[in-house]
Amino acid sequence: MAILRSKEIRDKKMKARESSMIDLKRELAKLNSQKASGRIPENSGKIREIRRTVARILTINKEEVTSK
Repeated sequence: MAILRSKEIRDKKMKARESSMIDLKRELAKLNSQKASGRIPENSGKIREIRRTVARILTINKEEVTSK
């Protein structure tokens, strides 16, 4: 899954964000298991970017919930 920026995340509806977050968490778990087993992932920087994207989604969701 592609890395999402804040503007792209804000343009999505809550359900679409949730499904994106599930996909990202699944991919993150896969990469973390590769890392733990000693295999070198194709792009080690992708783990960090996925974690940041999940954090962005959670932050934007919380902002919208508290602003309503």
